[in-house]
Amino acid sequence: MLAVIARLNVAKGKEAEFETIMLGLAAEVRANEPGNHLYQLCKDADGNYIVMELYADEAALAAHGASDHFKAAGAKFAGVMGGRPEIERLEVIG
Repeated sequence: MLAVIARLNVAKGKEAEFETIMLGLAAEVRANEPGNHLYQLCKDADGNYIVMELYADEAALAAHGASDHFKAAGAKFAGVMGGRPEIERLEVIG
């Protein structure tokens, strides 16, 4: 199993728009990706956004990146993001 932690850089003043887009994407992931076990938007105490993701295997992660809903979301995020995300991939133990 693979885990991904994505730290997202959202442009100031665009938080509400970002949340709407991101929550829509999360719903699409949950509905259409059987290899995804978790896709959850979170916010830390400083207001930074993080997505916690969990995939059955490498193929499920690849399917996520190739999905139509993921690709479509990319265009929606234009002008909402303040920079590139920081992506951390982890191997799940146990």
